[in-house]
Amino acid sequence: MAPSSEPSYPSGLVWFRRDLRAHDQAALYRALTQCQQVYCTFVFDREILDTLPRADRRVAFIRASLVELDASLRALSGHTQGGLIVLHAVASDAIPALAESLGVQAVFANHDDEPQALERDSLVRTRLAAAGRAFHTFKDHTLLERSEVLAQTGKPYSVFTPYKNAWLKKIDAFQLKSYPVERHAHRLAPRPLEHCQPVPALASLGFEATALSQLQLPPGASGAQQLFDDFLGRIGRYDDTRNFPAIKGPSYLSVHLRFGTLSPRLLARTAHRLMQEGSPGATTWLSELIWRDFYFQILHHHPHVVGHSFKPAYDAIQWESGPGADALFAAWCEGRTGYPLVDAAMAQINQTGYMHNRLRMVAASFLVKDLGLDWRRGEAYFARHLNDFDLAANNGGWQWASSSGCDAQPYFRIFNPVSQSEKFDPEGKFIRRYLPQLARLPNAALHAPWLARPLELAEAGVVLGKTYPEPVVDHDGARQRTLQRYAVVKAG
Repeated sequence: MAPSSEPSYPSGLVWFRRDLRAHDQAALYRALTQCQQVYCTFVFDREILDTLPRADRRVAFIRASLVELDASLRALSGHTQGGLIVLHAVASDAIPALAESLGVQAVFANHDDEPQALERDSLVRTRLAAAGRAFHTFKDHTLLERSEVLAQTGKPYSVFTPYKNAWLKKIDAFQLKSYPVERHAHRLAPRPLEHCQPVPALASLGFEATALSQLQLPPGASGAQQLFDDFLGRIGRYDDTRNFPAIKGPSYLSVHLRFGTLSPRLLARTAHRLMQEGSPGATTWLSELIWRDFYFQILHHHPHVVGHSFKPAYDAIQWESGPGADALFAAWCEGRTGYPLVDAAMAQINQTGYMHNRLRMVAASFLVKDLGLDWRRGEAYFARHLNDFDLAANNGGWQWASSSGCDAQPYFRIFNPVSQSEKFDPEGKFIRRYLPQLARLPNAALHAPWLARPLELAEAGVVLGKTYPEPVVDHDGARQRTLQRYAVVKAG
């Protein structure tokens, strides 16, 4: 990470994307050490934004985080005209045009391995090169990426445990070290007057206000640090608490990891140190960070997973289709399946844009293996509604649940939504929070209301089919249909 003795370029431009922080930011550091003066920009890319719902919590989160990033860059630069150039345009057009207007010799950004991003970056690189400008990208969003962790055969891992073991052998203090951005911040340039504009309001971007401020999801680097500090007080118990949705067990940092408002190096460095000190919770949480790297390298080496099964044989499965399947999908989306834990999970994502990780597995398994619906339908729904939506992790999670992915659960492993509810929400606290119509049922009846005694239902004010739906499928029958459906894979 040592900078060269003399900057290579008179001026450069840092293009922020999924790395919305000024501290320990690879592209920003590289630009500051390679350029005499550095401008910074973020583009609200119309090719992405125009496809989103007009009330999108993610856009609100990004916008709020940019306000903080803009202020941080201004403070670091020491210029009243310092800060972030924020544009609302097609990024592949705007970046080359801005580079030309600023007269920079190079653009710096961090890697983004999603297919759409790779196409965009290829086009930007071509346009910059045509004008004699360089485009440099760097690892920042992951700890180890692309081909940094390979098997002895030279091929990428497709099973997590050996990948994890190799990851742990390769990671070292250098990989976890922070980039000292502040040391070189004097090279941050003041913005030209025409770009000295505040971060645009949501309305000017064509978006409506959201309930983000009510969701206990503080944006920006300061919000990320606040959540991380809170989690550090609980991380030692993470291995015990992470599976119970009614308990404050998770880190709640997934959105901040997604948009890069805190450094993954800080998280891994802390977890790695605590693991070496014997913390079982930190050891488990570090494994979750390694899973994240694992799914990113799967996306890099196997881009066909976008839209297709990692295991091609699973594309032969015949999923339910037609009006009946559409009605089942709507019931799942709207939390009307009649299975309380599934419905509460869907209420959580619909109301907040968040879903507990254990419930993501339960809800996904139910869609695929109880309802017999194509995993891609659920993947797309999560992509639209999750605040922390990340293509690699979302795709990996859904393919794990459907058994079509790398190192996925066996096809014959089918979560029972009732036993999952009894095990991970035994007192029904989570269910009652999101399904208040069931709140007065006793714990024993809450997980499967259709099995409750008529008196229990009456005393709780529950009328099946009216105040709460009957189950849309019978789990045991659905399990048998799933085994038959997956027989094509076994035969193959």
